[in-house]
Amino acid sequence: MRSRTALTVTALSATALLLTACTSAGEPKTIRVTVTQTVPATQEAAASPNTRALKMGTKKTLDDSTNDTHFTAQVTEYQQPPKGPQPEAPTDLGGDIWATVNVKVCNLRGATFTVGQTAWSLEYDDGTSVESTGLSGGDMPKPEYPMDRAVKPGRCAAGLISYPVDSKKRPARVTYAPESGESAEWAVPST
Repeated sequence: MRSRTALTVTALSATALLLTACTSAGEPKTIRVTVTQTVPATQEAAASPNTRALKMGTKKTLDDSTNDTHFTAQVTEYQQPPKGPQPEAPTDLGGDIWATVNVKVCNLRGATFTVGQTAWSLEYDDGTSVESTGLSGGDMPKPEYPMDRAVKPGRCAAGLISYPVDSKKRPARVTYAPESGESAEWAVPST
C-alpha cells in the first residue's frame, strides 16, 4: 500500500528566513527565524499502524525454547461474515454477526504440544479485542480449529475459529499469543 503525505505551505517559506536589524551601535545584526511546518498524514497513511503485522497468508516460524517447541503459525483468511450457512446471531456474546479466521499451526520439531483456540484473538485499532468464545460443534462454520489437540512433530492443526463481532467494525489484525514463547500478528484486509 502506498501512502501519501499532504503538505500545506503557508505564506512563509519552509526555509529559514533571515531578517536584518540595526543594533544601538549602528552595526547590522542578523536574526534567524525558523519556520516549523505541520504535515498532516492522509487518512490512508494514518490507517496503517500494523507495521509489525504480517500479510495474510504469511507463515511465521516461532520458537518456544523453554518447552522445546519449534513451529509455524499462519492465518490464511478472515471472513466477516463467514461464507455459507450462518449460525444463530451471537447477540448474547457481544456481537451481531460471526466472523471466522482460518488458521494453521505446524510442529516443525521438538516436543509434542497442544493447540487450542484461546491463543488467537482479533485486535482493533481502538485498543479493543475479541477473544474466541470456545464454541464448537452444532452450526458453527466448518472445519473447526481444534480445542485441545496434541500436535506431534511433523504434523499440523488447521481450521476455522469463530468470533462474535460488531458488523459495523472490522478488526485491524489477528493475534496469536500462546502462553509461552513468541507471538505474531497478521493484518486483516480492509475488505
